[in-house]
Amino acid sequence: MSRIEHSAVRNQLLAALPSEVFGRLAPLLTPVPLELKQSLYAPHEPIEAAYFVESGMVSLLAPLEGGGSMEVGMVGREGLVGLPVVLGADSAPSEAMVQAQGTAFHIQTPALKRVFDDSVPLRTLLLRYTQALQTQISQTAVCNGSHTVEERLARWVLIAHDRAEGNRFPMTHEFMSLMLGVRRAGVTTAAGVLKRIGAIDYGHGAMTVLDRPGLESAACECYGIVRQQFLRLLGTQ
Repeated sequence: MSRIEHSAVRNQLLAALPSEVFGRLAPLLTPVPLELKQSLYAPHEPIEAAYFVESGMVSLLAPLEGGGSMEVGMVGREGLVGLPVVLGADSAPSEAMVQAQGTAFHIQTPALKRVFDDSVPLRTLLLRYTQALQTQISQTAVCNGSHTVEERLARWVLIAHDRAEGNRFPMTHEFMSLMLGVRRAGVTTAAGVLKRIGAIDYGHGAMTVLDRPGLESAACECYGIVRQQFLRLLGTQ
């Protein structure tokens, strides 16, 4: 296995670790692709591995009674998929599903737990990330219950844009409907509003951010609250 250079990693958690801690983790990390709609773990099933995301996006989905699901959180290169395992759980009620393909460093759960238990810097960093992600999840619940579909969609596109490789990224109405927990007709109407004000364009399975400040103005305050927590706790968005 080729050596993973600390200076070359894109995952912001790995990049923030002291060199000696990364040196302990590096032999345990395996580069893997993240395929669209790939399930990294299922609800209430054992989480056998964690993923430090290098590129792409992973949605944390809460299953709904009667079928379907709704996004409660999103992880990109700022974070880790499989966080419950370092908090003492072996499963989660949610599903982690890739919503934009990319790459990650895969690590087996027992190996991550060992380094987490033995390394104060890794433990401190992942606990701070836990707090930031918890803020995202709780604020998503507030947002879904308090704000218009247009505001929620603007917030969600901003979160995706922060984690995308550029201004254009794959996205369909079907997927936006799943993420927001609303019917496709509602997503179409909301996206049309954002398109008319020149904030976004969409079509052919992709979303393009045209006016970032305009999109921020259209979003509710939830985006800024979560962003500030990530900046305060981790120095990242």
